[in-house]
Amino acid sequence: MVSWPRVKQTNPPRSPRETLPTMYDLPSEDPNEPGLPDEFHALQPQLLSATLSLNGYGSDDYFTGMDLNLYYHVRHPLWYKRPDWFLALGVPRLYDGEDMRLSYVVWQENASPFVVIELLSPGTEAEDLGRHSPPPDQPPSKWQVYERILRVPYYFLFDRYENQFRGFSLNHGSYQPLEIINQKLWLPELDIGLGVWHGPYQGVTRNWLRWYEGNDEWAPTPEELADQEYQRADQECQRAEQERQRAEQAERQVSQIVRNLAQAGMSLEDIVTMTGLSPNQVQALLE
Repeated sequence: MVSWPRVKQTNPPRSPRETLPTMYDLPSEDPNEPGLPDEFHALQPQLLSATLSLNGYGSDDYFTGMDLNLYYHVRHPLWYKRPDWFLALGVPRLYDGEDMRLSYVVWQENASPFVVIELLSPGTEAEDLGRHSPPPDQPPSKWQVYERILRVPYYFLFDRYENQFRGFSLNHGSYQPLEIINQKLWLPELDIGLGVWHGPYQGVTRNWLRWYEGNDEWAPTPEELADQEYQRADQECQRAEQERQRAEQAERQVSQIVRNLAQAGMSLEDIVTMTGLSPNQVQALLE
């Protein structure tokens, strides 16, 4: 029989955020993992993939993985890491051009990730930042794998609790910190930048990691592109309606002028000469 810890009752009752365990307090089904992803770990990688568009690469020339097992050592085929998000270049979207991947096996893909992004959490912070070195008989840490085995050119970390964005680039075999100005960093090899954006995504307004373009504008999501297209079409319809109304107003004005001239006793020939209209046009306005 399972015995659950009692939560002390108060009046008024305390917030569940203070009394109930989080994913960092509970084990996952895998005893080697401290917990399961929370909602932020699901939404943030989606936004990264949704706003990524690479100049010079077709949609089938790169792959983005989210919380996907990354097998990195052919001599230890069961060793894996699970980056929160990563980008691999020169890799098709579908495995063998046919199916979605169940995992990413580096020695089969023949391409290590070019960018890896980890979202810091209390249970993984030490490993993500390279502050934890496992014993020699244990798999290496994420930092060691990305730096020494996969040699990932760019490694980024985002702490949503402290709103801290950090980046490292591989230089002579080791990671060196990158200077991030105004929470933004340009990646010249990809012709795109990564930064911290404050705004709404999937109904949640907060700070998010997001790609930005060469004009320093945030790269749009498909939903934002669709909304921009809708607004553009709506503006075109409004302009067309305004043009129609102006044309109708001008026609009414010309018609009134022609009728006034006719009522004043002016002949058809004189009205044609004065207005520049054809005889048929003048007669149609008088009918």
